[in-house]
Amino acid sequence: MEAPFDSQPGVVSVTPGYTGGSVKNPTYEQVSAGGTGHAESVQIVYDPVIINYDKLLGIFWHNIDPTVTDRQFCDRGHQYRSAIFYHGEAQRKMAEESKAALEKAKPFKEPIVTEISPASQFYPAEEYHQHYYKKNPLRYKYYRTSCGRDRRLKDLWGNAAGH
Repeated sequence: MEAPFDSQPGVVSVTPGYTGGSVKNPTYEQVSAGGTGHAESVQIVYDPVIINYDKLLGIFWHNIDPTVTDRQFCDRGHQYRSAIFYHGEAQRKMAEESKAALEKAKPFKEPIVTEISPASQFYPAEEYHQHYYKKNPLRYKYYRTSCGRDRRLKDLWGNAAGH
């Protein structure tokens, strides 16, 4: 999820990490094994004068499969759930409204199961996870194709996939 946001004008930083769990300072190994309650996530800092929260929500929806519980593409487990972790009432309301609009539009048959929860402590992932798509472009591309990510996004969103 880092790459789609990283390229947007107005996005100041995108930090991969973990949130939504109960273990302090979790490691990738702990989170990926499950049991910490964390979700692999990204923390986005943005300039609201240049890009607004609605635009960020649109990018989020078009880069996930919101119809599956506790997984994204070939990654399975509660740590891979799709979730929006909001900061404040305004973000909660906007996230709920974007989800409701998507449900009303019915772009796919399955129900939307993405959770919308208050943000909790965010823990940045280890350095080797930061900008992984830039540091390991071949592995990242292989992941996107071998896990069926690009194909599934195209099935869900058509030409709007990844935007």
